[in-house]
Amino acid sequence: MKICVYGASSNEIDQAYFDAAYALGKDMAEKKIDLVFGGGDTGIMGAVYRGEKDNKGVTIGVAPRFFDKPGILAKECTQFIFTNTMRERKQKMDDLADAFIMAPGGIGTYEEFFEILTLKQLEQTKKPLVILNTKGYYDSLISLLNSTIENKFMSKDVMDLVIIVNDPFFAIEQIQKQLQEGKDN
Repeated sequence: MKICVYGASSNEIDQAYFDAAYALGKDMAEKKIDLVFGGGDTGIMGAVYRGEKDNKGVTIGVAPRFFDKPGILAKECTQFIFTNTMRERKQKMDDLADAFIMAPGGIGTYEEFFEILTLKQLEQTKKPLVILNTKGYYDSLISLLNSTIENKFMSKDVMDLVIIVNDPFFAIEQIQKQLQEGKDN
């Protein structure tokens, strides 16, 4: 199994976010789950990458060539795929992954998440999508989504397409459960 993890590239964040991301990567490696990610060596991306790599897991980085500058990319990945554009990057990560986790991040992370959520809503993918709500980071986003439902801009069924967890270990557990349920149907 391959899980794509979206997350921040910023190093200016609370240590708890790094710890949770590292724990996620470690748990994935221990469960023989490959990491697909944006190839960054910093922030959440770098932490989940190190968690996977330090525990002898498989890491697949995907990034556009224009990110190929010193200190930006985690080039010691098991496999590194270069793309020409950000759009190609997202498509490649989507194609490789069996499931997605949105760890804490910024605008790029939100964009990646909302694209997958839209594809799920349009029934173009059935791959599990998890919000890893470390330290309540996504509470405001979840509130916004609920407000969108309350104001009738979005069907309440959309929230059924997302798994929300606070702990990285539950993220993997819920993905495995959903994938198994999909096989049983």
